[in-house]
Amino acid sequence: MRIAVCPGSFDPVTKGHLDIIERASKLFDKVIVLVSFNPSKRATAAFTIQERMEFILRVTEDMDNILVDCNSGLLADYLKETRACAIVKGLRAVSDFEYEFQMALANKKLYPDAETVFLTTSAENMYLSSSVVKEIASLGGDISGFVPEQILEDIKSRLKP
Repeated sequence: MRIAVCPGSFDPVTKGHLDIIERASKLFDKVIVLVSFNPSKRATAAFTIQERMEFILRVTEDMDNILVDCNSGLLADYLKETRACAIVKGLRAVSDFEYEFQMALANKKLYPDAETVFLTTSAENMYLSSSVVKEIASLGGDISGFVPEQILEDIKSRLKP
């Protein structure tokens, strides 16, 4: 079985994330959407790890080969535990690539049995990030075009001005 891990903070999951997850689900037998704990983003987190996992479960409920999990340790150790063969990362711009390329090399060194697969984002999602969603929502803007409908009201109620 070909297992891929799609890691991220997903705070909150956006339509851009969902696009990458859907496309990865067509390439692999199983995709684990891994909500990672990022200590550097702790102060700006709007949603708990459990809430983020619940959001992802809701927006992927029609995808049979998606699993949702969380991790606070090294991604390489998680890959080893799950016997994953790939890490799937979405790229919006060249600036994303520089950081993700470094991470791919580090992960390859730590766990040589997994490859990093980069999927370029769809053109309509190139500007989209969880940070953008949080900022627009906290200022009372319309985020309906940025997040899946199933979680829109949850995000709006948490981030309302």
